[in-house]
Amino acid sequence: MRKKRVLLLSEGFGTGHTQAAYALAVGLRQLSPRIQTRVIELGTFLNPIIGPLILSAYRKTVSKQPKLVGKIYRSHYHKSLNRMTQFALHRLFYNHVSDVVRQLKPDSIVCTHPFPNSVVSRLKRLGLDVPLYTLITDYDAHGTWTNPEVNNYLVSTPAVRDKLIARGVSPASIMVTGIPVHPNFWHPHDRAEILSQFNLRDMPTVLIMGGGWGLLYEEHLVEYMTNYSDKVQLIIVLGNNEKAREKLLSDERFQHPNIHILGFSKEVSKLMDVSDLLVTKPGGMTCTEGMSKGIPMLFYEPIPGQEEENAEYFVTHGFGELMTTNDTIDRWFRLIQEPYAAYQHRDALLALRNAEYHPAKCSEAVLALMQ
Repeated sequence: MRKKRVLLLSEGFGTGHTQAAYALAVGLRQLSPRIQTRVIELGTFLNPIIGPLILSAYRKTVSKQPKLVGKIYRSHYHKSLNRMTQFALHRLFYNHVSDVVRQLKPDSIVCTHPFPNSVVSRLKRLGLDVPLYTLITDYDAHGTWTNPEVNNYLVSTPAVRDKLIARGVSPASIMVTGIPVHPNFWHPHDRAEILSQFNLRDMPTVLIMGGGWGLLYEEHLVEYMTNYSDKVQLIIVLGNNEKAREKLLSDERFQHPNIHILGFSKEVSKLMDVSDLLVTKPGGMTCTEGMSKGIPMLFYEPIPGQEEENAEYFVTHGFGELMTTNDTIDRWFRLIQEPYAAYQHRDALLALRNAEYHPAKCSEAVLALMQ
């Protein structure tokens, strides 16, 4: 019997969209050996020269002009992509999507970014007969996600579900599943093995993420954290940003045996398991991974738009706090040095997580839809 094929389409505008696609793909395959998946960042796949240039320009805009990004987000907040825009996207960047679908012959298509979601919706209007599932990868529902051709929406929270219903989406087509995370985040890893693997000490530890795009706006706050390096271990993950990594490695303040500066890592789930606090940009994916591990979070400089909405959700529900001053750092760094208080807080977050979120639920929901 032929395996059922799931085509997951994303874009590289932010890392979370594609991470969610891969997390869902791995989750589906882990739950069922009869599922075959393929993840494609569609624009780059179809336009290998122009696509990366557009993504590079977007990243520069996000890092240099975040307020502009927020303004654009808000100005189109209540609007779906109209048919003229969909047609323009199709002709300029997605002209061969139908060829990709015809060649791969998927039984279902999952879109984790509004652009491919819109293009596949257009193909369905033109006769494509494949179920389309839209996975919204933030804790908000921007208008560009919505299309009448979508068979089912997979959303993070009941609040996002309510926003879709207010835009005219049928309640029966919306499933509150949470954002999927890789199965590595479903269960804890062995602490002793992790400490040995990364040459870490068994002491209060802070994991700092979000520098891959050079988005550590408030660098002085990170520098301030080095004042605690005798008592608190710092793990700084900078992704593929080699320039930022070299800068920190050459800074005397970061040349301490309890400060570990890493590049890109596929083992963030392990690093979270040995960390007592996560400092991060409030991207939907990273925050969901932190929540799945029950780790308290400090958020710095949310990009206006979806990151502000993400931060509001996690702060309101008690999973994190905005990091605005040195006082916030002092309070949390003292807390994680008190083992009893830190364990109590972690246990409370895990209990809250169990009430709000199940890390395998999205994969299970898609599998059920396909059956």
